Amino acid sequence: MDVRAKKHLGQHFLTDENIAQQIADSLGKRSPNLLEIGPGMGVLTKYLMNNHHYHFRAIELDSESVVYLHNHYPELEVVEADFLRADLSTLFDGDISIIGNFPYNISSQILFKVYNHRDCIPEVVGMFQKEVAERVAAKAGSKTYGILSVLLSAYYDIEYLFTVHEHVFNPPPKVKSAVIRLRRNQIETLPCDEQLFFRIVKTGFNQRRKTLRNALKPLGMNLEQVPETLLSQRAEQLMVEDYIQIANSLTPLS
Repeated sequence: MDVRAKKHLGQHFLTDENIAQQIADSLGKRSPNLLEIGPGMGVLTKYLMNNHHYHFRAIELDSESVVYLHNHYPELEVVEADFLRADLSTLFDGDISIIGNFPYNISSQILFKVYNHRDCIPEVVGMFQKEVAERVAAKAGSKTYGILSVLLSAYYDIEYLFTVHEHVFNPPPKVKSAVIRLRRNQIETLPCDEQLFFRIVKTGFNQRRKTLRNALKPLGMNLEQVPETLLSQRAEQLMVEDYIQIANSLTPLS
């Protein structure tokens, strides 16, 4: 199969076996089930199939890749579907660890789905565009710190594992890649309204150059009880605990 024909899917296929082994070895034993997103030609898949700790499946949208995987890995369970639309409860019973060389054009959407299903996804090991990986792993105060940094770090411990250079892919991307790992922390629920927490984070970063006092005006809520030390800062300067405090301080406008 000509991998160039699949460039529109945002997928760059890993060709370095050592990198594939490193990614596979980065998994812990956090769940009984493992799902690989976008296996493509199966370079990572073959290392995952040897891990008998997991009930392993792969999910692949591209029909040509599905045929290739069936022909070369007949024992592999392949679900031909779009991960972003898939009902995870139909794929496995119980928790699911996720791994993959994620298509660049949907990698942020994959992470938002992880966030929305955080109660059943205890671990994620993924290769992303380096810029995205750095953003997810960023700490408060960094220019790369963003919505996903805050949301995911509220529920996951995030590690930047290693950088991957362009020459190990076919076709080579124009940017470097990186592998990160997310492991679910002990926080089951935040001590605040979690939906409001999400709205505050998203609204604050949508106007990240403004102070929180101005950025949060679209929420239409009373900010009088929010400490000025928080309102005078910008979204990228606040930690998870700060956003929790804001969520607990907001009141409806009378």
